[in-house]
Amino acid sequence: MARTHLLYLHGFRSSPQSYKARLVAAHVAAHHPDITFWCPQLPPSPHAAMALVAEGIAGWPTGEAMVVIGSSLGGYYASWVALHKRCASMLLNPAVDPARDLARYIGEQTAWHAPEERFFCRAEYIDELRQLDVRGTQPAGPELLIAAQGDELLDWREMVARYPRARQIVLPGGDHALSDFERLLPEAMAFCGLA
Repeated sequence: MARTHLLYLHGFRSSPQSYKARLVAAHVAAHHPDITFWCPQLPPSPHAAMALVAEGIAGWPTGEAMVVIGSSLGGYYASWVALHKRCASMLLNPAVDPARDLARYIGEQTAWHAPEERFFCRAEYIDELRQLDVRGTQPAGPELLIAAQGDELLDWREMVARYPRARQIVLPGGDHALSDFERLLPEAMAFCGLA
């Protein structure tokens, strides 16, 4: 079955204006204009974020017609979405244990692509993250992990251990933002069936 729907989920403090999200959007627009592509601005609350996504993709097909890409915290969300939609997922430097990692960010934060925009990371978000944890669950579809050993925020070894059944691309060096993602885009889009 051909892919018809592609969902992209950005990370903590990020937005649809992220470098990787824009590259994917531009590729889809140029080469697959018939594909339904959605990269929503996710609210800070994990519960609200997944409610927004669930509502937005409620009418999307399950299984092979859909793929989800998630970056950082979006990778954690993508695993949850993939399980529920039984679809393929691509994880880009995914957060493995954000309930642990984001606890130190409780309080006022700035948006990465719009520093003038502020939001609050609330203590209850940590519990919301725990409720979305699907570790230990068999993946419902194919997975591709892209992990940079030079990620300055998250440990690539945790990513590799978290996704043992995934096809894994482990990059020497690199950074959390995957600043060289353009070089990886052809392989990433081939996994999505959108080369």
